[in-house]
Amino acid sequence: MTDLDTSFHDAPLDAELSAQLAAQRLDVRRVDDASRAEVDAWLDAVSRGFLDGERNDTQRQAFFDRGAYRRKLGVFDADAPHPEVPVATFASWGTRLTVPGGAATACAISSVTVAPTHRRRGLLRTLMAGELRTAAAAGFAVAVLTVSESGIYGRFGFAPAASAAHWRIDVRRAGWRGPDAPEAGRIDFITREEGRALAEALHDRVRAATPGEIDMPGGHWDRFFGTRPDAEKAEALRVVQYRSPAGAVEGLALYRVAENHDDFAASTIDLDLLLAATDAAYSGLWRFFLSMDLIGTIRAGELSVDEPLWWMIADQRAATITVRDHQYVRVLDPAAALEARCYAVADEIVLEIDDPLGIATGPVVLRTEPDGTARVLDAGAAGDDPLRVRLGVAELSAILLGGVSPSTLARAGRLHTDDPSRVTRLFAGTQAPSLGFWY
Repeated sequence: MTDLDTSFHDAPLDAELSAQLAAQRLDVRRVDDASRAEVDAWLDAVSRGFLDGERNDTQRQAFFDRGAYRRKLGVFDADAPHPEVPVATFASWGTRLTVPGGAATACAISSVTVAPTHRRRGLLRTLMAGELRTAAAAGFAVAVLTVSESGIYGRFGFAPAASAAHWRIDVRRAGWRGPDAPEAGRIDFITREEGRALAEALHDRVRAATPGEIDMPGGHWDRFFGTRPDAEKAEALRVVQYRSPAGAVEGLALYRVAENHDDFAASTIDLDLLLAATDAAYSGLWRFFLSMDLIGTIRAGELSVDEPLWWMIADQRAATITVRDHQYVRVLDPAAALEARCYAVADEIVLEIDDPLGIATGPVVLRTEPDGTARVLDAGAAGDDPLRVRLGVAELSAILLGGVSPSTLARAGRLHTDDPSRVTRLFAGTQAPSLGFWY
């Protein structure tokens, strides 16, 4: 962890958060990462909140061994039959969010639950507001999360900033129109353990070039590759790698096959992960899967809404694509967030930001330079008669990665300015943002 990550992990609880819960005779505290009993009870509450079954000892130990990087909060009710099990949970940790041309410090949020017995008491709002204030005070530019219920987080200033496409491909119909040259490299099967060893460095290359991506959270690689003790059906996983003519591993794919017992030539591939650091690796891996024998359907999720694959298959109607909200972003520090990215044009505008939690409220001047860099200044530094943009922190968060046009938000009544096209040119991105996993 970086110094910022560590200081946030160990930061004291927000005083307003503690006071509001104490008024309900509830106690909020950080879970002790060194206490297996406390972590087990917290994990049980998370499992219950996401409608999962009870964890077994192997699963609990695996989480305990890999989850210390998370700042874990629990809300406890002393009058409950099992007061050691929290009635609400919250987890967060420091990470880096890739933005166009750069990266912003980010507080990632997960494991947000409230027990059905304690609903409608404001526990989620109190926890979220308190931890966002703590993250902002620690120095994070943004907060990020993926959600199971998409209607909850807009009231806290979050906005869907990177959508995910889910593909279902009819292989027999799709064909191939992409590059054919096999001399571009070779594909080989490797073990799950070998794939796990390669994945982290390869993902770092992909992440740095893809707006919307974050560092892979601790424990996720072992979960993907089935290399942790609590892995289920790991034997069904297969791994292939792509190597360049020079011998460098530039791509990796993790998949499983579901046989069709009525037609063995129409089995299904579920592509769990495809990492490609080069165009050659991308086309080589997709060509491999689309030409595999006995496969009738390929399913793949968490893809970009602008996949090059769309232009590599001969029949685009062979692909059924569903797009959903995925990576949510919430600006905490407008100056840090806006200065982290690059811009396509030189300009100066005033952003009048409204934040329901008061964290990022206020007018700021965004001044961009011909080289793409930016500075955020106090409102008094604006030139004569500047273009003003009135928007909420959610709308600012939505346009940060370039995944939605300010003109679109203006037409939707979510952003107000005299010249939406000018703002759109400023925030335009050259690559659709995406995030390849859930956390």
